[in-house]
Amino acid sequence: GDTCQKSNTPPQNICFAITNTDSSLSYTFPRIPTMASASATATLLKPNPPPHKPTITASVSPPLPPPHRSHLLRRDFLSLSAASTLLTQSIPYLAPAPASAAEDEEYVKDTSEVISKVRTTLSMEKTDPNVADAVAELREASNSWVAKYRKEKALLGKASFRDIYSALNAVSGHYVSFGPTAPIPAKRKARILEEMETAEKALSRGR
Repeated sequence: GDTCQKSNTPPQNICFAITNTDSSLSYTFPRIPTMASASATATLLKPNPPPHKPTITASVSPPLPPPHRSHLLRRDFLSLSAASTLLTQSIPYLAPAPASAAEDEEYVKDTSEVISKVRTTLSMEKTDPNVADAVAELREASNSWVAKYRKEKALLGKASFRDIYSALNAVSGHYVSFGPTAPIPAKRKARILEEMETAEKALSRGR
C-alpha cells in the first residue's frame, strides 16, 4: 500500500508507491513548490531595511555682535564732555585783559599831534622859508608814529588808525618823490585833509 507521512506542516515531498512483484519500493520525489509557497518564501527572504538612525541637528546660536563703534565713540564723547565741564567749572573765568587806559591815552595824544603837524605843514605857502624844516619834522613824526603803532594788533581795526596811516603814506610818498619844497596838488591835498578830519572824529569816539 501507499506509505506517506502525514503532518500538519505543508508537505515538502510527494510520495509515490511503486509496487514490484518482488518487493515494495518507496521512492520520494521532491515536491514542486506552488506559487503561494514561492511568494511566501520570497517574502520571508526579503531583507529588512536598516534601522532608521535619528539625525541629530546641533543648533548653534550666532555670537552676539560687538557693540557698534559709534556707541563707543558717543560714550567717550559724553565722558570727555562731562570731564571738560567739571574742569571748566573748577577753573575761574579768565576774561581777556583789555587795553590799559594809559595806552589808549598815549595813542590818542600821539595821533592828535601827528594830525596837527599834517595840517600845519600842508597849510604853509610854498614861498615860506620854513617849509623844508616843517616837512622834515612831519616826516620824522610820521615815521615814529607808524613804527610805534603799526604792529599793535588791537589798533589795526580802529578807523582812526586806518585813516591816519593812509594820509601819512600819501604825504611821505609825495615829498620823497618831489622833494620837501614841492607843493602837494590840490586834489590830493583835499583828500589828505579829509582823512585827517575823519580820523580825528573816530579818535574822539574811541575808534
